[in-house]
Amino acid sequence: MSRTDTATARAPANAERRYEVQRSELPLSCPTPAMALWNSHPRVYLPIEATGSATCPYCGAVFVLKD
Repeated sequence: MSRTDTATARAPANAERRYEVQRSELPLSCPTPAMALWNSHPRVYLPIEATGSATCPYCGAVFVLKD
């Protein structure tokens, strides 16, 4: 698979305003590893464990810990 094919197989970055994440997906970053990075902001790690939710300072996406 070429680099282009790999990038297009990923979810678009910052397409949603609310994301639910599992503990198995921690540590949490925005954009997440499953998102394409070419059209997004720099990756930032978000502390979600203590409160159960976190907001990205770049794009405003809200992440909620599901379990």
